[in-house]
This record gives sequence, C-alpha cells and structure tokens, in this order.
Amino acid sequence: MSAGNHTVDEIKSRCNIVDVIGRVVSLKKAGSNYKGRCPFHNEKTPSFVVSETKQIFTCFGCGATGDVIGFVQQYYQLDFMQAIEKLADEYGITIQKGFRKNENKEEAYTINREAAKFFFRAFRKKENPGYRYMKGREIAPETLNKFGIGYADETWSSLYEYLTGLGFKQEKLLELGLISQSKGKYYDKFRSRVMFPIINTSGKIIGFGGRIIGDGSPKYLNSQESSVFLKKNNLYGLNITRQEIHKEDRAILVEGYMDVISLYQSGVRNVSASLGTALTENQARLLKRYTENIILSYDADEAGIKAALRGLDILHSEHCRVKVLHVSDGKDPDEFVKKNGKNAFLKLVEEALPFADYKLSVLRKRFDLTSTQERVDFLKNAAGVLRQLSPVEADIYIKKLAEETKISEGAIRLEVNGNNSEKQVSGGNYVPRKEQEALSDAVTALEKNMIKLILQSSKYYVEILPYEKQVFTTAGGQNIYRGIKELYEENEELDIRRLIDSLDTEDADALQDIMENVRLAHKEEQIFSDCIHTIKRNGLVQREQELIMQLSIADEEDNTEQITALTKELMNIQMMIKNGRG
Repeated sequence: MSAGNHTVDEIKSRCNIVDVIGRVVSLKKAGSNYKGRCPFHNEKTPSFVVSETKQIFTCFGCGATGDVIGFVQQYYQLDFMQAIEKLADEYGITIQKGFRKNENKEEAYTINREAAKFFFRAFRKKENPGYRYMKGREIAPETLNKFGIGYADETWSSLYEYLTGLGFKQEKLLELGLISQSKGKYYDKFRSRVMFPIINTSGKIIGFGGRIIGDGSPKYLNSQESSVFLKKNNLYGLNITRQEIHKEDRAILVEGYMDVISLYQSGVRNVSASLGTALTENQARLLKRYTENIILSYDADEAGIKAALRGLDILHSEHCRVKVLHVSDGKDPDEFVKKNGKNAFLKLVEEALPFADYKLSVLRKRFDLTSTQERVDFLKNAAGVLRQLSPVEADIYIKKLAEETKISEGAIRLEVNGNNSEKQVSGGNYVPRKEQEALSDAVTALEKNMIKLILQSSKYYVEILPYEKQVFTTAGGQNIYRGIKELYEENEELDIRRLIDSLDTEDADALQDIMENVRLAHKEEQIFSDCIHTIKRNGLVQREQELIMQLSIADEEDNTEQITALTKELMNIQMMIKNGRG
C-alpha cells in the first residue's frame, strides 16, 4: 500500500463520520443509522442518513453521498487535499510521505498566525487609532472579529521583537514581508495601519493588507509575495463567504477589503475581492469552484471600467456567466450600502449588465452614433464583441444592433462572420481550423458534466450507456469513462480513489479538475436532461449535414425519388432543430 493510501485509510478509520458530521448537523439515532436534515439543500422532513457501520452519508432528497472526506470537501467547499489536511490537523494524524506538508510553508503559516494574533490583540486595546478608524467606518465589533481585523502600532519594531522573541528567524520574517531591513537594522513593515489578514480557503493566514491611518502612502500596503502568498491565486474574504456564494450560486466581486466587509455586515454575504491587482485566470478558476454566476462591482471611473472589461474577458474565457454593475453616484459599494442599505444594493445587482450589453454600452459612449462614419466604426468594434458570443447570442445582438443603427442584419452578420472559410465557430469563438486539432484533445463540457454526474451518483452510468459513443468523443473523456466502466458495480457508488489510481497522470489531472471545478449545484436531473437534449440535438445537426452533403451530390434526373425522400427528412430535421426538439 502506498503512503498516500495509508494516510487516507488512517483518516477514514480514526475520523468517525458521525462525530465529524454531528458537529454541523443535528443527528438523531434511527435504527442502526443516524438521521438529520441535509446541509446541502433545504428540507423540512429529514432525509439525510449517516451510517456509522459503513462510514458513509447519503441524502435521499438531493442525492448527495460519500465518505467522511467527501463530506468535509462538500460542506466546507474544499478540494481533496485540503479536506485531508483539515481532518489530519483536527485528529492529530501525521500526513505520510506522498501527502507530506511542505515544512517551509507550515512555518510560514505559523508565523503569519502569530503576527495576526499580535495585530488582533493590539486592535482590541481600546482607543487606539486603528479601533477609532474602524468605528468611524461603522463596522460592528462582531464583524471586526469575524474578519480578524487588527492594528499595527506606530512603533518601529514591536512586531519584530515579538516574533523574534518567539524564536522565529529574521530571514523568514523578511521573506514573508513582515519586516524590512536598512543599513543592518530591522524594522516592522506595517506601522500605523489597520490590518486585514488574508486567509485562504483552507483557513491558513497567507498574508496581510494594511490600510494607513491618517496621511501617508501607500494608502493600502499588501504583503509581498512569498512561498504561501501569491496574489494571483487568492481572493479576499472567500474563506468566510464561499459557502454563501455556493448557496446563492452567485458571487459579487468587488475591489477593496472594506467593500467586502461592509457588504457582508449589511447582509450581502456572497462577496469577495481581488487583492489589489487585476483579476487573474487563477482567481477566476478559484471563484468558479463555487459558482459560474459572477457580478463585477467596480468603480465607475476610467480605471474601474478598464478593470471591469478585463475581468469580463477573463471570466468569460473561463465560461462564467458574468455581469457588471457600477454603483450610482460614483460611490463604492462600502459607501453605497451604508447610505442606502442592502435592498438598494441588491436592486443594483439585479440590474447588472450581461457581458455583451456592458461591452456594447461602453463602446456606445466612445462613438457619435448620429455620424455615419462613427456608426460604421462602432459596428466594426461591436463585431469584435459579438465574435466572443455563441451563434444564438450573436444572432440576438445582431438584430438589436441592426434596429439601433439602421444598418442591415446581413451587413452586420458579414462584419461579424467575415468571409474567411478557415474560421469556424467553437464555443462562441472563431477558431482557425489548424487550431481545432489541438482543441479536440481537451475533454468537452458535455463529457465533464456526464462524468461528474456518474461520480455523484452511479445511477447515471446506466442512463448514459445508450449514448456513450455520442458523449465520449475525446481521448481524455474516453480514458476516464473506460476506467469508470471497469470499476462500475451495480448498486454501488464508484471508488473515486481507485479510479484516479487507474488513470495516467494527464487523465487523472483531468478527472481531478472535473471533481473540483464542475458544479452541479444540486440540479443533477436538470443538467442530465440538458445533456441528453444536447446529445440528441447534436445528432440531428450531424444528420442535417449528412443530408445536405447527400443532396448536394445527388443527380436530379436519376435520383428523383431519393431526393424527395432526403429533402423531406431534411425539412423534418430542420423543423425539429428550430423547435428545440431532440
């Protein structure tokens, strides 16, 4: 047995699932099992069952099921490794080789935790400038505690003396950006600042943001990047808000620490913020673990518009449904929600502009649409936006733009599609044919959804069987599905660890990505139905192309009956496609 498997087995044997789940779910003995209300969906009659003998949980309402590690992953919104670490820490289990923690990182986490405690205690000595500042910003004590807000005093070496007094080396404090050095002397990097601990989704303190009190620059100072702190990989507040984001299936992304804290205090709790940098692909993927529906709430100035446009593109490229809202009167979310309240802010959220609407609204402001030439220039730029959409979405906006600009749909469509036969639509973007071969190796969205459904409940394996050839079309998808077929046993849930172990590295990584990033949001039946509809529609489209090809090469004189039959079948299929039937 490998050391990694040994660690998993030890966690399963020592972490009683009833104890772990019982901390967050009220369980009552029911025969040989325990019963309670499911934490993953709202229900009045308990249908959530925990088996102590089998060490598994199952909800007969929403279908959630798994072992103790699976529960910790789903409830706390952690990936597999984070769940392993959480349980190992709580039960004093040593993580074996293969799952070994990086000792350098562990020391960094410990130092940051001690620094956070130091700032936290300093903040709670009443009447210090940091406490007065946050009180003036109308942040309640319970909110301050929730976010672990602290204070770095005005002296030059109080944190340095505290941490070195605990035995931590100067080099490590320098590496983490807690202290600085000049002319052989060490001094605290954060002074006279309100301190915002930055905590990852595993609950580890990875860095700090400090807001200057009074005059001085920079206004906000973040920890420098280190072995544990990479701005591009983390989001502020997500450790606290990720469950609300997952529950509401929508995230509001703001610019600053105070925006997160104020909105959270007002009751808008599905919120997070980037760390003083433009949104990155990694941050988008992190957010997508919890929802695909994201609203950007940035400032309405030129910098905020540029940030929103960049954020739109990044989130759209990660296949998120993204919208933008700009707070009215030039206020940021912090000011707005304090003045107008939660409901007024939620009204802005509901009025947020979708991807294409926002981009087109920004373009409109840059052109004089009463001028013929500027109307043409506007449409040329608008065509670039429409190329990023699916054909159906693009068609809707083409009609709108034709009506608005009094230019024909055909002309706009030609501007969008061009005459380049080497371009074909793939997922809403135009992809040169030479690039399509590389794309074809990637596991498709349809394959990912079907695999995730099977992993969630093995009943979907049986239901997918009639369509397996139409579903699994890429090498990666076929390899993962082959592994599933080999391990499938009737009326048994798949052993995901055995499945991962049976795959090569590339396919195992693809499976891990599916497990972590494909979100079903308790809509399994709807998603399965949508997938089947897609399969059937794809079949109709494929048959339509075959018929068109056959008709194009049929001899009208020699094949009259055949042409009539093919034409009739083609018309029926096109009618079915038009009516959305599969």
